[in-house]
Amino acid sequence: MTDQHSRGGGVRRIAAPGLAPGPGYSHVVSVDVPGRLVVVSGQIALDGRGELVGPGDLEAQTRQVFTNLGAALDAASAGWEHVIRLGYFLRDADQVGVVRAVRDAMLPRGVEPASTLVEVSRLVRDDLLIEVEALAVVPLP
Repeated sequence: MTDQHSRGGGVRRIAAPGLAPGPGYSHVVSVDVPGRLVVVSGQIALDGRGELVGPGDLEAQTRQVFTNLGAALDAASAGWEHVIRLGYFLRDADQVGVVRAVRDAMLPRGVEPASTLVEVSRLVRDDLLIEVEALAVVPLP
C-alpha cells in the first residue's frame, strides 16, 4: 500500500497494489484526523440566475458544474484539497474524456478524490447532461 499525502491535512490518497492507477482519481481515500464533514448536493449546469449554461454542450456544462461545486465548497469554508469523493452522473459515459479534461483543468494539481461515474438515462431536466456531487472533510483547527 502506497500513501500519498495531500494538502488536505489528514487526507491520504492510497494506491492499492493490484489496481491500475485511475486517470485523475484515487481508488482509496482515507481521513486520519477529526474533521468537519461537508456534503455538497449534486450540482448541475445552472448559473447564479438559474439559467442553463451550455445547452447541448457537455464541456460547457461540466465547467459550470465544477464552478458551482467550487462555490459550494467555498461557502462551507472548504477547498478542493478537502474533497475526498466525487460522484458523477453522466447522460453519456462515452463522453467521460470531456469530463476528465474539464476536471483536470479546473482542479488543483494533485487533487484526486475517490470517484464514481454512473451513466443515467435522465437527470432532473432533459437539457442537463451531467450532475456531480462532492464529499469533503475539513480538518479541525
